[in-house]
Amino acid sequence: MPRSDVDFPVFDADNHMYETVDAFTKYLPKEHEGLIKYVQVNGRDKIAVRGVISEYIPNPTFNVVARPGAWEDYFKNGNPDGKSTRELMGKPIRSPEAFFAPEPRLKLMDELGLDRAIMWPTLASLLEDRLRDDPRATHIVVHALNQWMHEQWTFNYENRIFATPVITLPIVSEAIKELEWIVERGAKIILIRPAPVPGFEGFRSFALPEFDPFWKKVVEADITVGLHSSDDGLTRYYNMWEGRQDGEHLPFATPTAFTDIMHKQHRGIFDTVTSLIGHGLLTRFPELRILPVENGSGWVRPFIEAAGESYAKSPKLYDEDPIEVLKRNIWIHPFFEENTKYLIDLVGVDRVVFGSDYPHAEGLSDPLSYMDDLEGLSREDKAKVMGGNLAAALKLPATV
Repeated sequence: MPRSDVDFPVFDADNHMYETVDAFTKYLPKEHEGLIKYVQVNGRDKIAVRGVISEYIPNPTFNVVARPGAWEDYFKNGNPDGKSTRELMGKPIRSPEAFFAPEPRLKLMDELGLDRAIMWPTLASLLEDRLRDDPRATHIVVHALNQWMHEQWTFNYENRIFATPVITLPIVSEAIKELEWIVERGAKIILIRPAPVPGFEGFRSFALPEFDPFWKKVVEADITVGLHSSDDGLTRYYNMWEGRQDGEHLPFATPTAFTDIMHKQHRGIFDTVTSLIGHGLLTRFPELRILPVENGSGWVRPFIEAAGESYAKSPKLYDEDPIEVLKRNIWIHPFFEENTKYLIDLVGVDRVVFGSDYPHAEGLSDPLSYMDDLEGLSREDKAKVMGGNLAAALKLPATV
């Protein structure tokens, strides 16, 4: 039941849909059939990208999943007994229809006390890195996914659920076409992978001037840019330290001590934000609204310390103070186990947003339990964190 101490609108920055098995294939052009397909391996369903089976998500059909919040205690209290990943997951559940479609999801949101939610895809995060050497195919598959998403969820369902179509950036002209298609269909936010962009001539940052024509269109559309955690390609770098020649990113596999430490550095989003500011994108386009989601806030203090020292010692490298750019352009979604009040001290209460990661195992089983971490804040500040700031980031009314 909704909590009695929540007398303001709640807008969740991090809800997830589970993709149906035709999400990537229903709208794929015939000449690209087979690019993405589901196959059986030892009686289990797996997804294959260009004929290569991926273990990224153990069950890509999502018919059976970990219960929402299965890892909640692990993230809050650690793992003193050294339980395995499978033990931490606990008994799985059959996915209800609310995980796949908007109408039943609204009913579930009412039960959870959520007025509005941003709805991110789940399996989509494997696409871009596995297609990195074929830019044209990447754009084709992403557009097929967006067509499915618009049909299944719309991009604005009853002004309460805001699905996030994906934009991939290898070919700038194609990215602009995709943006225009998305904006025409009422999207309020887009999903861009926080990682270097693969292209015909290698990787590069999307904050470089080459991409300015795209960002100009984003500003004109007045649409928010979501940077949801994804497969950012860093596993290839970690593999060099591990002495491995190959191996895909496996978020649910048991890590080595080395990779566990590395993942806790939040390098993907740290590097992305550093590029957004250090390469001057957010100075060239100060109107951009950037929303990193499911990246936590552990990167914020190291960024402020590094950027602050750089600016103090080499101010001529910058057109403006990088810390002020961070506070102007970026809204931050902390993990529920992090210290939200400390983050508020760093960046100000107006730039912190609540997100539950529901219904993922890593998220909150009861999204409104996040309120417990806000004790001591004023009602006004609680209302900002629990929804008001996110509404401002998306330029939406404060209430539904």
